[in-house]
Amino acid sequence: MSPQQFYVMRRAGTERRSLSGNALDHRKGIYVCSACGNPLYSAETKFNSGTGWPSFWQPIRKEAVHESSRFSAIFGVEVSCARCGSHLGHVFNDGPPPTGLRYCMNAVALTFREGDGTTPNAQANR
Repeated sequence: MSPQQFYVMRRAGTERRSLSGNALDHRKGIYVCSACGNPLYSAETKFNSGTGWPSFWQPIRKEAVHESSRFSAIFGVEVSCARCGSHLGHVFNDGPPPTGLRYCMNAVALTFREGDGTTPNAQANR
């Protein structure tokens, strides 16, 4: 784990926007937790939020992430990996249809795995 990943994933920090190149990457595949490899997001649900951080309108499975019960108008709801507890980012209620959610993730917390990007769970959750 790099020092930046440790800061973000273990200390619940936030990286600077566009620090990593995957914010605007739109290849087919999935994004997994950089710490444990837990599948988190399909590239099919990624969208350009204009924030500089990778954003998704839903996780691959609801059980893949944990959403804190605490809410902040500025920071939204904290999102962590359900498998290892690593801090990933925040979710806000200003996303696109069909969910209206914006999972704003730290790029260093995600590892991209190229593939067809189609998962039965991503399709079923739409």
